[in-house]
Amino acid sequence: MAETAGTGGDAELLSLIRRGEPAAFAALMRQNNRRLYRLARSIVRDESEAEDVVQETYVRALAHLGDFRGEASLATWLARIAANEALGRLRRRRPMVDLSQAENVIALSGAGNTINPESAAARREVRRVIERAVDELPANFRTVFMLRAVEQMSIAETAALLAISPETVKTRFHRANRLLRQALSAEFASILDDAFPFAGARCDALTARVLARLGLAPGSPNPLASNPKPKE
Repeated sequence: MAETAGTGGDAELLSLIRRGEPAAFAALMRQNNRRLYRLARSIVRDESEAEDVVQETYVRALAHLGDFRGEASLATWLARIAANEALGRLRRRRPMVDLSQAENVIALSGAGNTINPESAAARREVRRVIERAVDELPANFRTVFMLRAVEQMSIAETAALLAISPETVKTRFHRANRLLRQALSAEFASILDDAFPFAGARCDALTARVLARLGLAPGSPNPLASNPKPKE
């Protein structure tokens, strides 16, 4: 687990942690929780187990803090521990795992402005489709995609973290993108059939306005009844 001196911020944080400052370790966790969770989630494809991986990562990191020398940043060092822990768990449970059955959330979208229920439902559906498509990528492609596209790690950082060559990172990322495009194009073709819904309260309100404007609202004289029938 040996690394060397990362950034100045890393050095300051490490100094505080080594002096036993709980707030410093909490700060380290807040800075890295999301990345570590996403990385673990991309490998084990289970939310609860991904959280366990993150917890174990911090326990191991604290136990081996003396080994950190800083060649990479603290974030990369932690991510490497998390990846090793997640991959180890995957190897141990592989005979019992059906890798076609994972779904759930990778938290691809952040908070947005207030939106109406129909838009919120559409957003959830789109997110669900994307999450499922990512989950169904082959494991090696999925992890590279998460690190490069979601976590915005560089090719060099991804290669160092996964102990593969930069060329392999490029190849896996390209293939992941191609597989996702194929999966999403088929999925969204069916979703678009139901796009831009206009039903429920909105449909009822428009209908009522038009009927009132035409004098066809309930209780009003029916102007259609006084219109002569068209000639045959």
